[in-house]
Amino acid sequence: MTRDAFIAALFMAFVLPSMAVAELKRIESKSEFVQLIQGKTLSRPLVRLQVNPDGQISGRGATWDITGSWSWQNGFFCRELNWGGDDMGYNCQEVRADGTAMRFTADQGAGEFADFRLR
Repeated sequence: MTRDAFIAALFMAFVLPSMAVAELKRIESKSEFVQLIQGKTLSRPLVRLQVNPDGQISGRGATWDITGSWSWQNGFFCRELNWGGDDMGYNCQEVRADGTAMRFTADQGAGEFADFRLR
């Protein structure tokens, strides 16, 4: 299996499926988002991310580094990501959270979602 095929399979297996998550509240402001993520790690199986208030994203997904940047635009978390040298593209996502978990839904809430624990 090529590295690109492995990354795609890993993304499908670990990033797209949902976890059981309690009622999640829509996060609509940058300040509310920053308050939730500041000093925390977003985690799910084989993925650990730091989404920093300064607009930087870093972490590991399986055995590869994840880097990127983010901004808050019109009520959405907009990010660019690079995972192990592969450009994951730009996407604006709806964010929901309950204080212990956070859900990012691609395409401004109309696409696939990924759930993370806040630790």
